[in-house]
Amino acid sequence: MAYNTKLADRIREALMHLPVVTEKEMFRGICFMVDDKMCICVSGDEMLCRLGADAAEDALENNFVRQMITRGKPMKDYVYVGEEAYLNKKDFDRWIQLCLDFNPLAKASKKR
Repeated sequence: MAYNTKLADRIREALMHLPVVTEKEMFRGICFMVDDKMCICVSGDEMLCRLGADAAEDALENNFVRQMITRGKPMKDYVYVGEEAYLNKKDFDRWIQLCLDFNPLAKASKKR
């Protein structure tokens, strides 16, 4: 499945002020790693946001947000955000900020 390159460009632009951002192909799309930790991804037309368990639970109240499920197990820190929830700049910026707010608390994955 191809990912939305315009959305990836919007995210890239929103993160360009940060000193350490790398990109990796993951989750059938592209992930933006901030300080070597997965922060936000594009998968299809959705954003995969790493928000932390509490913020993710709150985000699920939005009709256009769904829980990330891997191998039948909910991933408590992650939600998929549908296009309707990030179309305008204010909403888009809010999702980016939620991801950046959690990033310092997130654990980095082990190096392979």
